[in-house]
Amino acid sequence: MADTERRWCFADQLGPHFLDGKDQPVLLVESRAVLRRRRFHRQKAHLVLSALRHRAAELGEQARFLQTDTYRQALEELREPVTVCGPTSHAAARFVQGLDAVTVLPSRGFVTSRDDFEEWAAQRGRKPLHLEDFYRTVRRRTGILMDEDGPVGGRWNLDAENRERPPAADELGLKLYRPQEDEIDAQVRADLDEAERRGEVSFVGRDGPRLFPATRAEARRALRHFVEHRLATFGPYEDAMLTGDWMMSHSVLSASMNLGLLDPAECARAAETAFREGQVPLRSAEGYIRQLIGWRDYVWHVYWHFGPGYRRRNALRARRRIPGWFAGLDADSVQARCLSTVLRDVRDRGWTHHIPRLMVLGNYGLQRGWNPAELSDWFHRCFVDGYEWVMAANVIGMSQYADGGAITTKPYAAGGAYIDRMSDFCHGCAYRPSVRTGDEACPYTAGYWSFLARNEERLSGNPRMAPQLRNLGRMHDLDEIVARERRRRRP
Repeated sequence: MADTERRWCFADQLGPHFLDGKDQPVLLVESRAVLRRRRFHRQKAHLVLSALRHRAAELGEQARFLQTDTYRQALEELREPVTVCGPTSHAAARFVQGLDAVTVLPSRGFVTSRDDFEEWAAQRGRKPLHLEDFYRTVRRRTGILMDEDGPVGGRWNLDAENRERPPAADELGLKLYRPQEDEIDAQVRADLDEAERRGEVSFVGRDGPRLFPATRAEARRALRHFVEHRLATFGPYEDAMLTGDWMMSHSVLSASMNLGLLDPAECARAAETAFREGQVPLRSAEGYIRQLIGWRDYVWHVYWHFGPGYRRRNALRARRRIPGWFAGLDADSVQARCLSTVLRDVRDRGWTHHIPRLMVLGNYGLQRGWNPAELSDWFHRCFVDGYEWVMAANVIGMSQYADGGAITTKPYAAGGAYIDRMSDFCHGCAYRPSVRTGDEACPYTAGYWSFLARNEERLSGNPRMAPQLRNLGRMHDLDEIVARERRRRRP
């Protein structure tokens, strides 16, 4: 029977929903080669190894935990057939499908299956695969936030109500659930220190106390803490940013879900229950649930639907290399307060919420014409919740518009006015968001117009960009803006 066959669980498949029975034998592999492939954030490496070793300790004799150089070596040492849930990257999928002793099962850890998405996509025909249509389909399929006659409250999407400016810096005063490190964490840290001393691995970012759950028990406590203490204010401020509050009302559970410690369906149901019991407003519950059963599932399916070539798309012909100060998270060398703050958050924690990722980090790279595949890999390495499938649609499609509009209707490019409106970053900054030339010119404002000038022809057929492109011809200082941005080495 299926639950008697040994289940090989990758380090992002650590929850019980990746097993067919509570007593099913398990294979866990810690591969040293994985950390040599990329220069990961130190805290990401620590979190993944800590979660893997904690899972091995929990399972005890139920699991074979092998620490080898490669996965293939572990399978050769095991010498028995295994099953594995579909892995989360094209490379890993090709690897397991080519192994004789491995039976590959459908993927888990998402609300909808790949067949569900392909059926929906086929029904769309040649129409764009827009998130909103998919999200409504998933709501109908799951019944989440649905009444008998349609969506709860009569509206599918309350995003228009969730764009409030940030509150005062100390107004929210919300706390994050903090897990407690143990001897497993200490050993992981010691092992990483030793591997680094030997020159076997190299990291970016700073080490620090573990901020994110490494066990399912911790992840469930973090979920309950979020629902009870922060979900109510999530909706209004989900797009806002504050210098002194790196998490605000966000769940900070993406790493837990991407490690497989939480099932996104249970998170969505917890939010729905809180709404139906009167604990949180609809706009907060709907906004959070849309990110889970809408965007997260959608990003996963886009990765597989468009195939391995999607990450190499480059519709805007952006070929500039990422500069060393950005790649190395050198926040202290940056004057622009928004970018310095967000880079510092990544350096110190390996995490920021979705708006700094999109409108500060991604927006800056888009304006400068950085290679989208290289930027996607940077996000993959530097974020504790970063995986190739996560960053393909988020960076290639949404942030960098490198797919030419396959999943978005226009580039997410914006000047300093947007950042000023949605954050406190511009207060005390060396640059002024309303200025586009001279020493006080905001690099985002000047960068926005330089981006439009560089891509005017490529964007000319996009009706949503027509008003902005018309303004280019009226700007007497455009040549000066473009020339200055070409010379700019760092903001």
